[in-house]
This record gives sequence, structure tokens and C-alpha cells, in this order.
Amino acid sequence: SVLTLQQFSSYTVALDDLMEQHVICYDVEKDLLPLVLSNCQYSLERGRETLSEYDLPRIQQQILTRFLQGKPLITRTGIPTLINTQEKDYESVFKMIKGKVHQVSLPTLTRNSVSRELDSYSEVCEAFKIVDLLLGFLSMTDGDPSMSLVSYLQDILKMVTCFLQALKKCKLQHCVSLWQLLSSLKSENMLQLKRVCYQDPLSEQNKMELKCFMSRSNTNQWLLEMHEFIQLNLGRSHATHRYKPSWGVKEAMQLYMDQKEVEVPEYFEENFPENLLLSQILHAWKYVATSNQEWMNEG
Repeated sequence: SVLTLQQFSSYTVALDDLMEQHVICYDVEKDLLPLVLSNCQYSLERGRETLSEYDLPRIQQQILTRFLQGKPLITRTGIPTLINTQEKDYESVFKMIKGKVHQVSLPTLTRNSVSRELDSYSEVCEAFKIVDLLLGFLSMTDGDPSMSLVSYLQDILKMVTCFLQALKKCKLQHCVSLWQLLSSLKSENMLQLKRVCYQDPLSEQNKMELKCFMSRSNTNQWLLEMHEFIQLNLGRSHATHRYKPSWGVKEAMQLYMDQKEVEVPEYFEENFPENLLLSQILHAWKYVATSNQEWMNEG
């Protein structure tokens, strides 16, 4: 029968009271391999391979007796847990991170480089998961803002994945901005935002005004801020109670950025269309995102 640690442990220890002697410690080569090999029988037959037969019940008994007996059960009280992405309050997470690790926007060249190197939806999603996990750790700990994001993931979190190469120019001070970018890229790949109350079509006049705004401004960072606003606020149930579809996009975005304590760009205040309604924000975002992609492809 399979033996369990409960049969050898008569007490528990909370995380706060944990000491070195409570923890199971062993070296594979020095401790485990000799134990396993001492309970192995070999048999040789002419013309055939060497056969090994392990006494598994005895190995199990010796492991439990030697390494587990007398060790306590460690209770999970006090252990930080990661929560489901859908349940995260990202606004709070961002504030916590900014209080621990100074944040700045991604440079334009870095933003464009990440966008080019992650050239499929699956790659974008994989990178997003990694950065989302990173946000969870940084919100509970801290880090050097100038440290390479890839170095942090590999050396501190011990993560290895082929998608890290695309993030090689990013630092910890870019993690919130990078989250914005990857989140936006996910939606650009899918273009499937489905909030009916905010999907009124654009008029030709709206499109002309947006083109004028785009021609006078570097819209990349604004596009990310707009997407974050859509995802974190308009995706919630009862979103229309707080953000009325009849409001202007400019008014709503200014309010949102004020709440984040982020300075509203001068080019946005001066050039963004006054008559664009919040009920049109999804089509406005899609229009600008698609136009940007077309211009990048032409360039």
C-alpha cells in the first residue's frame, strides 16, 4: 500500500514558524541514488540485455523513514497565491507595482520591435501570459527598474521560453507599458471586442477627424491607453452605469487618465476629435489600430 506523510507526521507548522529543520532536504546523487541502487537486483542472460529489478516497496519505506519521518506538515496559511486573470483588479495591481518599481512608457523603437517579433496570435498570447505572471510577482515584491526584464524572468523566476527573445530590450520599468502593448496586440490580432453599447459605427466625418488626429500626433501610446481603458472599464458588467455611451471619448479618457494620475498628453487635448462619442469607441479604436498597421506595412 502507498504510505503518506500523514502517517509519519503528528504535527503541523505554519509558514511564519517554519525553520530549516522542518524542511525536507536531500541531494539526489549523494542520498537518493545510493538508496535506490542498494535496492536493485541485476540479472544477466547470454545474448540479452542486463535486467534490473527494483524493490519499490522497500525503496518507498526507506525514503519515508530517512527523509520524511519526523517532518511536520506545513500549512498553507500565509502563502501568497496567484489569482485568475479574470479576477484581477488590474488598476490596483498597476498602482502597487508603480509604488514598488518606477514605471515609464516603452520607447517607440522597442514597442515596434516587440510588435514585429511577435508575429502570430499564439506568440502574443504566450508573451502576455509571461508578462501577466511577472506583474503578479512584482506587485508582491519589488525589483530594480533598470534590470533587464528577461534577466529577471530567467534568473529570479527561473523561466525559460523562446518568446523571451522578443522582450530582450525591455526592463522592469517597462512592465506595465509592455502589458498594455501585449494586451492591445491580442485585440488587434482578433479584433473581436464585443461590447454592444460601445459599438456604434463611425461617420465619414468621424473618420476624417481621426485621420487628422493621427497625422498630427504619435498615436501609439494613446492607442495603448485607449485600449487599456476599454478592457479594464468597458468590459465590466454595468459599465454603462459609470461610463455613459452618450459621453464624449475625449471627456471619458481625460477622466480615466486623471484617476490614474497620468498626465494627459498635450497632443490629445489639442487634436483629438471633440464630437466622437463613447458609444463609438470600439470602432474608433479599431479604425486607428488598423490604419496604424496599414501605415507600418506600407513603410
